[in-house]
Amino acid sequence: MLLDIEDLKVSLRIDGKADDSLLTGYSKAAEAYIKNAVGTDDDSFFEKESVINLVKTAIIAQASAYYSFRTSLSLVESYPIEPVVDSIVAQLRGVYAKHMEDKEDGN
Repeated sequence: MLLDIEDLKVSLRIDGKADDSLLTGYSKAAEAYIKNAVGTDDDSFFEKESVINLVKTAIIAQASAYYSFRTSLSLVESYPIEPVVDSIVAQLRGVYAKHMEDKEDGN
């Protein structure tokens, strides 16, 4: 897992361990979402120093959305929009494409 659960808890301002298993699941799902959205041919790409902070930020944003909008019943209708995740995924796709091109060229 690329993201430490404590980083997610700090972002969400959660104390205690009551939701740890839930947050771990959301973090894993968010990581899979980001990786699948960017590319899955080279998993080591996501640990590169040049992209790891973007990846972690996207995971935090996506996992936070999963946590915040986890209930299907609500008195208020909401439409979660993930501009942070979409923006980061777009950036990572470009960097990933360049990474894969360089890898094919032997660079």
